Amino acid sequence: MTTIAVIGLGYVGLPLALELAKHFRVFGFDINADRVALMQQGIDPTRELAPGAFHNVDIHFTADAADLQQAHFFIVAVPTPVDEHNVPDLIPVQRASETIGKVLKQGDYVVFESTVYPGCTEEDCVPIIEKFSGLNMVTYYKIGYSPERINPGDKEHTITTITKVVSGCDDESLELIAKVYELVVKAGVHKASSIKVAEAAKIIENTQRDLNIALMNELAVICDRLGVRTRDVLD
Repeated sequence: MTTIAVIGLGYVGLPLALELAKHFRVFGFDINADRVALMQQGIDPTRELAPGAFHNVDIHFTADAADLQQAHFFIVAVPTPVDEHNVPDLIPVQRASETIGKVLKQGDYVVFESTVYPGCTEEDCVPIIEKFSGLNMVTYYKIGYSPERINPGDKEHTITTITKVVSGCDDESLELIAKVYELVVKAGVHKASSIKVAEAAKIIENTQRDLNIALMNELAVICDRLGVRTRDVLD
């Protein structure tokens, strides 16, 4: 059975790790030892999950990177915040790549879920992984990208009910990565034609959401000035 490591246990990584742990042996890794201690007690620091989510799963929560040597399939779900100039902060993704590079073995898989710009996985993350592992992509290990689609606070549209976009560095990796996610995503997966396509899809999804929110906020202001309820207009 494949052992999976999920790197980053926030509102994206934790529910994914718990779902995967129903089918695989999973190591949930986070650099925040205090958060890990809570999860070891069956407590979700984000308060998104019910205590029952921690039951009947094969998962080991850890802040010790050495534990990751036991994994063969790595999923990166660390945040990619922006600074005051709206420039992406890639440090968490870069550090995750370094951590994986130090424990990567021949035949392993690495899948990134963090929101990044098209090209980041192959042009920024892969060189770091290869620097610390000494292994070449495709020849010795495979890589993929599957953007997270978690909507915090939404109890209806969860990781299992939203179609998962998956991609790989070659046909073989695409098929294996898809099979892993198909086990936990009841809505199914969509196989993107390339890693860059999957990365671009995430950017467009975020852009569409932000534009819709901005538009509705402006319409709400207009409705207020007209003396009508926005809810009535939408209904």
